[in-house]
Amino acid sequence: MAETAGRKRWSQRVTEQSNALDLEQRVFTKGNPRQIALSLKRSAERSKRRKSNPYRSAMSMLTFYLNRAGRSLPRTRRARLDAAKDELRKLYRRPPAK
Repeated sequence: MAETAGRKRWSQRVTEQSNALDLEQRVFTKGNPRQIALSLKRSAERSKRRKSNPYRSAMSMLTFYLNRAGRSLPRTRRARLDAAKDELRKLYRRPPAK
């Protein structure tokens, strides 16, 4: 039990205190994929600590969150976050995923 709690705390700490982005609180729980993407874009472009370009930092944080949530993420929420990835690609004028 303690090991599972430790892992949750680790990923939560990375999400909240990432050295790459200062995320808006509860960004991944927003109801609209476009709102999630806009918030990530805003955070990535404002950050002075990121090591990569804004698009890559924003997409990386979103992918990190999806990977850490794993199977425990409800299908509707996973679909919303996957749609947010598509929105991020549109915002940065990147080609859609294959």
